[in-house]
Amino acid sequence: MYSFAERLRAVKLYIQYRQNAVATVHELGYPSRPALRAWYKEFKKTGIILHDSSPTYSKAQQDRAIAHYMEVSRSFAETCRVLGYPARPTLRLWVNDRYPEEKEGRKKFEGVIEYTKEQKEAAVADMCNREAGVTVTTIAKKHGTTRTSLYNWKDELLGKEKPKAMKRPIKPPSKPAQVPLPDDKDALEKQLSELKEQIYFQRMEIDILEKTAELLKKELGIGQKDLTNREKSVLIDALRENYSLKTLLLKVDISKSSYFYQRSSLSKADKYADLRQDVKLAFKDSNSRYGYRRVHAVIQNMGRTVSEKVIRRIMREELLIVPYRRRRKFNSYAGEISPEVENILARDFHAAKPNDKWLTDLTEFNIPAGKVYLSPIIDCYDGMAVSWTIGTSPNADLVNNMLDSAISTLHDGEKPTVHSDRGSHYRWPGWISRMDNAGLTRSMSRKACPQDNSACEGFFGTVKNEMFHYSSWKNTSIKKFIKELDKYLKWYNEKRIKISLGAMSPIQHRRSVGLAV
Repeated sequence: MYSFAERLRAVKLYIQYRQNAVATVHELGYPSRPALRAWYKEFKKTGIILHDSSPTYSKAQQDRAIAHYMEVSRSFAETCRVLGYPARPTLRLWVNDRYPEEKEGRKKFEGVIEYTKEQKEAAVADMCNREAGVTVTTIAKKHGTTRTSLYNWKDELLGKEKPKAMKRPIKPPSKPAQVPLPDDKDALEKQLSELKEQIYFQRMEIDILEKTAELLKKELGIGQKDLTNREKSVLIDALRENYSLKTLLLKVDISKSSYFYQRSSLSKADKYADLRQDVKLAFKDSNSRYGYRRVHAVIQNMGRTVSEKVIRRIMREELLIVPYRRRRKFNSYAGEISPEVENILARDFHAAKPNDKWLTDLTEFNIPAGKVYLSPIIDCYDGMAVSWTIGTSPNADLVNNMLDSAISTLHDGEKPTVHSDRGSHYRWPGWISRMDNAGLTRSMSRKACPQDNSACEGFFGTVKNEMFHYSSWKNTSIKKFIKELDKYLKWYNEKRIKISLGAMSPIQHRRSVGLAV
């Protein structure tokens, strides 16, 4: 459809605009954004554009579309909607090539009427000379315009003038009331001394607030009661050059002994310097996913004995914060398409042995490249992901393949109960037949009650908080994201420690109790 020169011009402009497809198409009028991205991808890969990925149309189809536009609709949108082809930019190119005069004569707003200067003058004259009782709206309708346009023409021809009745008299500025000054010299000196003292203390309060924000990263306006003694000592040291120690101690509300104690403590070497580095390393190795309890477990596994409170304080001082955000649940409920089953688990997610209680659900990951869906099976025994499938469509194949993979891991005699919500994937014949053939027991949550499957919801929350949220997926393809998600789930099973399992991962825990993995 488009010549090589046209495609090359579009790709070069697309590169010039930093891959902004909207701006490129807006300037050129062609092609569609998917076609432009396909041209760029081919150009980047081969250096040339060999073919046009847009659909091709025969000459008869082009003649029919052009004739419909010229003789019937005179609207690109209506022509494309009636015929079902082509895209509006394509139709515009066909019409411009066949009828060049159309391109020159076409206006952006064809319905707007342009009035001559003589018509505007006549309408304004009628408005100014109208008889009593005749409204401006009546004059506007007579000349085929609106009341607002008529007033705009009047301002344009006669100038914008404010009526005298609307002009407000300018009031002279009121003189401030003068405070009588005392006559004697002693009273004046006393008043001057009081003003200097007042300015001194006001300046001190402002400096305290500014230094609090600068040194302690607190918001302006914070009260001294919210500061710790250590923070108050740091604040006093920063202001001692300008103000006396006695005055600052009174202002920030700290005793002299406490101040010197904190100052002496600050001058000492950090006894947790080595531990601080280990904590930062453990937090970094977990990709900012471990809180202070798991970091404490990692430090203990290294052979060091330290309190959880110390780990928590170090993480707070080093700003090692685990990002967190509430998840928004993907809803696959499609109505009562098959008979419901009983909620056998009844929120009892504890299992005495593996492969006794399984949980499953679907969750969605929305990245710029598109949507990705995860379907896992979680074992209630230790929270291990028995199997999972990842895809770009939440269809029946996604959950059925996941169930087939999980069933293949079962040993003789193992018939777990599989709990799910009331999503349509778990009520179709394919899922039900697989469950019956493997001898598994179905269990379902109540309608609109995600708490009945809260353990699986918690698993999704952990995955998204540790791996998905607060990470940029702007230039990540669907294929790469699926690879990263699969990598995380393997790490979750093999290395991610759980406090409830004695600071071991699910696979490490199973090996420690002699279970085959």
